[in-house]
Amino acid sequence: MTSQREKAIRLRQLHEGPRAFVIANSWDGGSSRLLAGLGFQALATSSGACAGTLGRLDGQVSREEAIVHARAIALATDLPVSGDLENGFGHTPDDAARTILLAAEAGLVGGSIEDASGDKDKPLYDIVHATERVAAAVSAARSLDFPFMLTARAENHLRGNNDLDDTIRRLQAYEEAGADVLFAPGLPDLAAVRAVCHAVSKPVNFMVGIRGRSFSVAELEAAGVRRISLATSLYRAAMGALVEAAREINDKGSFGYLDRALTTAELNGYLRG
Repeated sequence: MTSQREKAIRLRQLHEGPRAFVIANSWDGGSSRLLAGLGFQALATSSGACAGTLGRLDGQVSREEAIVHARAIALATDLPVSGDLENGFGHTPDDAARTILLAAEAGLVGGSIEDASGDKDKPLYDIVHATERVAAAVSAARSLDFPFMLTARAENHLRGNNDLDDTIRRLQAYEEAGADVLFAPGLPDLAAVRAVCHAVSKPVNFMVGIRGRSFSVAELEAAGVRRISLATSLYRAAMGALVEAAREINDKGSFGYLDRALTTAELNGYLRG
């Protein structure tokens, strides 16, 4: 059994390595073991996929439910796991800090705090308050006895504010507050990705998962990206296969999907590890 400290060190080493790496977002113990068996070196949770497993939409999961979900993924493999911790499940700096400590207790060795407020009338925290929240999360992470990697997310491009200059200002503020990884999901093109990577000195995470705004590993690495996450895209791909199979049964009365599906023996091979 790999210790939490060993997992944390491994995650940090991946960010410091010579190449960009993909951190795969799983949604339960089984998908985590599958992804580990396929050779991924680190995993992340996804708030959207977590919500989907409960039959809900993203943003409708409590902190307690998210932590239970994260613990199941962390226990499933010996891979390091980083958590999608939304905005820390509360508006205050103390909320963000508390969420980091709970995530660590659940076995995570990294996690993200975003600057989206959840308020449709004011979807983003102002930069001062957002930075205070990141600083509190960083302080909580530094209080742990292992090197928890804190990712700070600037949500502009997912929340209707496509101001790249403001995104960069936010990321620079979060870097100054001590964040280990910087992340601006929804960047529109490689030029924006390059601008973000050149504006900060900490590793940058890029989110694959939006049609027309997802790029190859080689392109992202050349732009300066160090980590590539997959958001809900693997979960959606799996659910897409489920929909396709169910429609075939309902519409055609046939079972051709069986020829494309993993056999029980193949699936069990991944689950055994």
